[in-house]
Amino acid sequence: MDMAQKEHLAESMLREQPALFSSVMVQRQMGVSIEKMDFLLNLILICFQAMQETGLKWPVISELAFEQQLTRYVANIQFGADLTENHSAQVIQHYIDDHPEKELLAFVQSETAIWFNRIEPESSDTFVMLTAGSVVNCIALSALATG
Repeated sequence: MDMAQKEHLAESMLREQPALFSSVMVQRQMGVSIEKMDFLLNLILICFQAMQETGLKWPVISELAFEQQLTRYVANIQFGADLTENHSAQVIQHYIDDHPEKELLAFVQSETAIWFNRIEPESSDTFVMLTAGSVVNCIALSALATG
């Protein structure tokens, strides 16, 4: 995707799904560098493009829905962290098995893992990873709403 295509897609996302767009823009206030925000923006643009290519009429994902999904995602991660390694693996597998957007989840998790392995880790990276996972969950919830 060249810069003009990214710009056009970002403008569409801002109009159609402003909470998704805002989830990237707020990262700077969390201490995330511009370079790392660029990774997140590219990832979310791909997610948004996937939404568009379905041809479905997507409901607008509200800031409240995003916050709820972020809270749920954090709770799931914390729950898994408190378990033994074996139980944690079972919980993760159950989460994947029950996820309504398995392919999108796999793509985002894979891209995020690759990104995380090639960067110099910082505490603010947590915000990037949580946002990416929350966006997938918001899209999955919206997909269920579209029928």
